[in-house]
Amino acid sequence: MTTSTSPGAADVSARSGLPTLGPETLRLRAELEALYLRWAADFAAVPVQYPPLLSTADLESLDYFKNFPQLAVLGSRIRGDAAEKYSRSGLPGPAVEAADLEPAGFALPSAACYSVYLSLRGARLAGPRRITTVATCFRHETHYDGLRRLLGFSMREIVCVGSRADVLEHLARSKRIVTGFLAELGLPVEVQPATDPFFDRDGARSLMQKLFPVKEEFVFGGDLAIGSVNFHRNFFGERLDIRQDDGEYAFTGCLAFGVERWISALTTHFGETPAQLVARIRSASR
Repeated sequence: MTTSTSPGAADVSARSGLPTLGPETLRLRAELEALYLRWAADFAAVPVQYPPLLSTADLESLDYFKNFPQLAVLGSRIRGDAAEKYSRSGLPGPAVEAADLEPAGFALPSAACYSVYLSLRGARLAGPRRITTVATCFRHETHYDGLRRLLGFSMREIVCVGSRADVLEHLARSKRIVTGFLAELGLPVEVQPATDPFFDRDGARSLMQKLFPVKEEFVFGGDLAIGSVNFHRNFFGERLDIRQDDGEYAFTGCLAFGVERWISALTTHFGETPAQLVARIRSASR
């Protein structure tokens, strides 16, 4: 099913959770990306582009499949001995049969920051490392809703890896920057605590985060999280042997944005064209 998403985004549609953005909305998307990159530059975060797929073995080392396998979108290929069947008659139904697929050794990312931490496996840090990256991410959901909830979406992150103090300062500053900008823009959001999916909801880390929240979301309209600040403690440092210069495991945290969700919130709240929203963002970010 194709659905229009909001009054100000006439050149936007989404089918089966997969969005199409026309030229006007792409200009708005580019303006948002420029804003995020200015913030990243203020943090002296180095931009990096990572591969589009993640090894399932790497994800297993992070308890990904233990914690939320239902979100995973996997990459496989048709087995060689089954390929002839498809070359003769094409697709015999609405989908490729599971029995004809090889075991999936890769997954599409569900968050942009996984690649950052995996790239630092075994690293010894002389100081905090700040990296920004953007990825097309994928999550199986129970339902999809315009640009609010998608199967495939864009996520920009600004990541900090270092000491506990470094990461907490990064997140506190991130929160100030985003809330300050949104107040200037006039987009109402509430900062709400949330559960971090990196931690098994039944595990000790999940219990700890209920006592000391590690994830806060910027929530528009009471139910749409357009971004978040996330403190992973030293979970990734331990799993990937990333250490500080004193030998202690590194802490990690990130500021994350759902780009399409920002577009949805902006067009819903202001009811303006993408061109008008671009001008509004430029005025607020001066």
